[in-house]
Amino acid sequence: MGKLRQEYIEELITVLDRAAGDRRLLHDFMKDILTPTELKEIALRWQIVRQLHREVPQWDIVKNLRVAVSTVGRGARMLLNPEGGFNRILKRYYSRG
Repeated sequence: MGKLRQEYIEELITVLDRAAGDRRLLHDFMKDILTPTELKEIALRWQIVRQLHREVPQWDIVKNLRVAVSTVGRGARMLLNPEGGFNRILKRYYSRG
């Protein structure tokens, strides 16, 4: 596909932001824009991050979710960035307290 123009990404983020207020619309949009496999993979990656956040051992995540060690490792690396999107979402919506 070559370089994806930044404006396309920004427009997608705007659409997601607008749809976020309507759960059913957002759900339908995600089902339309992603293949079933893509949607499942994204949901699975989020579960990996959530379990890492809950301090579930990486090998348990690999076993329980039937994912590759490298996939869990990527999630763990993303969580090393305290200002990254995963950590900011987790802090805002999923605090351990």
